[in-house]
Amino acid sequence: MDPVLTIIAGAAILTVIGIMSGGTFLLRIAAGGTPFNGLQKTFFRAGHAHAGVLVILGLVSLLLTSAAGTAVVWQWASVGVLASAILIPGGFFLSVLGRDPERPGRAIALLWTGVVVLAASLLAVGVGVIAAGVSALG
Repeated sequence: MDPVLTIIAGAAILTVIGIMSGGTFLLRIAAGGTPFNGLQKTFFRAGHAHAGVLVILGLVSLLLTSAAGTAVVWQWASVGVLASAILIPGGFFLSVLGRDPERPGRAIALLWTGVVVLAASLLAVGVGVIAAGVSALG
């Protein structure tokens, strides 16, 4: 694996500590210790869940592209998956900040940007892994 990608993978693993602390924040909300409305609780929960799943998916993508022997360019597509692990949860969290919002704010655009980045990155990762497999056959 490219050394820079190795560093990115290590940094991604460290972000799980932040995701864990977000879990304790959600516990405080669930226990009623922090006053938030239903929309905020739902979006915070969704943001937390997406962060964890997308970090793991990004790390798996990095490992899979590396193990398949794809070109480094295809391995870099995995960074897009990790970027979506910032954008999508960011859209969930930032769009419901403030006192008692009734609907998501403009920051919801981060979520949709993250969805596009995730789809494009997964397409590139998948094509790269398939190409490496086809190449290994011949």
